[in-house]
Amino acid sequence: MNNFDPFRDPFRELIEAYALGSLDAEERAAVAAHLATGCPECRKALEESRLLVSQLAYLAPEAGPSDMLRGRLLQTVRAEATVTKAQTPAIPRPAIPYWMWGAVAAVLFFALYNAYEAHSLREIIHETQEALTAQVELQQESARRLALAQREALILTDPRSMKIAMPAGSKGMPELQATWHHSMGIVVSGQRLPMPSGNRTLQLWLIPKAQGAKPMPSMTLRPDEDGTFDLLVLNPPDSPSGTKALAITEEPAGGSPQPTTTPIWVGAVAGK
Repeated sequence: MNNFDPFRDPFRELIEAYALGSLDAEERAAVAAHLATGCPECRKALEESRLLVSQLAYLAPEAGPSDMLRGRLLQTVRAEATVTKAQTPAIPRPAIPYWMWGAVAAVLFFALYNAYEAHSLREIIHETQEALTAQVELQQESARRLALAQREALILTDPRSMKIAMPAGSKGMPELQATWHHSMGIVVSGQRLPMPSGNRTLQLWLIPKAQGAKPMPSMTLRPDEDGTFDLLVLNPPDSPSGTKALAITEEPAGGSPQPTTTPIWVGAVAGK
């Protein structure tokens, strides 16, 4: 009878070997990536396999002499005691023969070997768990970055997004381009920006239309080593309809509640 199941998860058969750390690098990476997808069957199998592996260190048999060896030892002791009583005290004999000491040493060696193997297995399990945790964290961080990149691409390409030019107030400074989508956020980007001095940073501000209203602080970002500036604001503090302009100033690390310098870039938000 053919028990092949075309719908069985191919990773299921690798879970036990994965928990023991006996897969090669390619198979281990494939299983870790599969587990990161949240497969309920494989996650349950991994939990069960980990529980089983964690108990392996305590399954080694106790290192003790066998019943036959114990019987031979007792017989030897009794025989030696009988011979000792029959002989004169001037001829002493050892209570335990030398070969018995060798047997005892072998038993002790076996016990120490079992303890060493148990310790090694626990180390392997610990290292495997750390590697799995690091792989899962890497997968999660990659997924997060991919989601942000996809959202930024949607903001930049959606025809409903508002394009806002942000020229610099000083000559020789590059112009920034802001793109505002009413529900997905704001992207502000530019090239060849000078690096702020020290540990200072650039901060985005939303200038409200309401008379007398204070600028609303948003996110901060430093350009990279090439001068590339790419700021994504997922949740702007105001809507395009309530905003008169966008501005960027240089502020201390971490940003400020209100601008402390004159805006370097300003872009008017067209009313709708």
